[in-house]
Amino acid sequence: MPRIVPVDRPEEIFPAYRSTAIEQLLCYHNLGAPLPPTTGHARMLISMCMDHRKDLVLPGEFAYVLRSAGGNLRDSEFEVSYAIGVGGVTTVTLLAHTDCGMAHVTQMRSAFIRGLTKHGGWAPDAARAHFDRYAERYQIGDPVTFVCEEALRLRQLYPTALIVPMLYDVKTDRLNQIEE
Repeated sequence: MPRIVPVDRPEEIFPAYRSTAIEQLLCYHNLGAPLPPTTGHARMLISMCMDHRKDLVLPGEFAYVLRSAGGNLRDSEFEVSYAIGVGGVTTVTLLAHTDCGMAHVTQMRSAFIRGLTKHGGWAPDAARAHFDRYAERYQIGDPVTFVCEEALRLRQLYPTALIVPMLYDVKTDRLNQIEE
């Protein structure tokens, strides 16, 4: 079972992450390290959920940021490959977060259909068909388990890149390390 490890002091950062973009990310976001005006080039790729409650503290040009439902990178391998191949990043962090709607999205069928009908102008039958076609694909289950499994999958695709799963706590606005 993965263990969640908070970072409130520099010495709590895992030794494997020291002198890496992960250490910088944790120092900027959690520890309030001063932000340079720019880093000049991307140091890492950050994959995170599209959830509106998450906002990272980063300097300009520090990271490529991909936002998707649940932070799910399935079918987004080309974007990851571009950031690595063309952008030259060697670090990828995958941010799961607490209270993620994609954890149990299949249980939100009625709300989804009602909302898409009311706010999106969809016919109820079309909204039902849309949900039924895609919901299973986007359900991630337990966010920590999902992000750890996704890290393992991406490590096979990019064996020399540092691929790091992390957990964003929406209540505290803090990044947490995951001891896999």
